Amino acid sequence: MYEVELKVQADHGAVRDRLDTLGATRVGRVRQVDTYYDAPHRDFAETDEALRVREETRVEGDGGTDRPGETETRLTYKGPLVERESKTREEAETSVGDPDATRAALDGLGFTPAATVEKARERYRVDDYTVTLDAVEGLGSFVEVETEVSSEAEVETAREGATALLERLELDPTAGIRTSYLGLLLESGGGADT
Repeated sequence: MYEVELKVQADHGAVRDRLDTLGATRVGRVRQVDTYYDAPHRDFAETDEALRVREETRVEGDGGTDRPGETETRLTYKGPLVERESKTREEAETSVGDPDATRAALDGLGFTPAATVEKARERYRVDDYTVTLDAVEGLGSFVEVETEVSSEAEVETAREGATALLERLELDPTAGIRTSYLGLLLESGGGADT
């Protein structure tokens, strides 16, 4: 699976208005705490990979089966960027039934917590894309447009669709940020301690 993502820094109020105009479906709000790990056998900063444990707490659901206050934990591996134009990466993710056991297993294998990124996320659906309004502690406000595709051959078409959606939201795709929130936080001097 490939996650095709474009990210820009932007004011959320104006974007919410444009999403409303586009008839976007509001999915809900969550709070995420992402703990990133360093590997004992290679330097993820050099290989452009990431391993994280994400704890996501629902703040507000879509009125369906989501219940506010529920927390879900997921383990995610993100491979290196696969193109220059977006933040597209191969990604493998799975639910975690026991977060403490998962952290203990990572610790036992020599993985060490490197940094924590905390954010509030508000999600919308527009066509086949998720538009996420992120408020990242220590960094500010961002908008992500993303979708998933099953093969690298589909990446360019998905990226072009994400670019068009950013333009419909009156955001500048050329102002795209390819650096992860973790990278931005580390560049700013924050997030080094977990």
